Amino acid sequence: MQIKSQRNFFSGLMFTIVGAAFSFGATGYNVGSAARMGPGYFPFILGALLAVLGLVVMALSLKGTTADGEKVGAIAWKPLGFIIGANVLFGILLAGLRSIGLPAMGLVIAIYALVVVACMAGANFSMRLSLILATVLAIGSYLTFIIGLKLQFQVWPTFISG
Repeated sequence: MQIKSQRNFFSGLMFTIVGAAFSFGATGYNVGSAARMGPGYFPFILGALLAVLGLVVMALSLKGTTADGEKVGAIAWKPLGFIIGANVLFGILLAGLRSIGLPAMGLVIAIYALVVVACMAGANFSMRLSLILATVLAIGSYLTFIIGLKLQFQVWPTFISG
């Protein structure tokens, strides 16, 4: 068999690996049954569906014809670094980092940092648009998680909220 589309093959492979890893990780929890779902049921089923979808995409990459085989291009390191860095920064700011004495900055500051750093990954970065997006996401997150779901976690830094 010959791979007709490298992009589809490798994306299907990625889906399969990630789905299988989630399903395997979910087995550490009580999966339960369809009638009495445990905490591992949803991630197990979702991971299994993702793995099956990946296998289908991989199989379809072996069929059809493409002019150049849809080669996989070079890895875009700059956007990858900004996106991963934005997520790490969000986690650090949300929870704090005691080893260096950084207190938890809360949900709002963490969202603003996440959005600004993640937007830097794009080719057309605009601080104004990033701040508008961050404001919308911060308000939506506050309304959803704090007001709607009544989750208890820090919204503002300790030095502001006391």
